[in-house]
Amino acid sequence: MKNLQSELVDIDADALREAERVFAQGILDTMPGKSVARASYEETRVVLTMTDGTEYYFYGFLGESGLR
Repeated sequence: MKNLQSELVDIDADALREAERVFAQGILDTMPGKSVARASYEETRVVLTMTDGTEYYFYGFLGESGLR
C-alpha cells in the first residue's frame, strides 16, 4: 500500500481564499438591480437571500490570512 501522505498536495490557503473572493465578486457583479433580503454568516459560509427568494452561498474566503 502506498504512503498516501506522500501523495498529498500542499494547498496555499491564501491563494484559495483569493480565488474564491474573485469568484464571489463575479457572482455579485451579476446582481445589479437585485436586493438582498437577508445575509447570514455561518461557520463555513456566507448565505445571501435575495428578495426573490434566490439564495447564494459563498465559501472559501472565510478565515484569516497570516504569516507562516
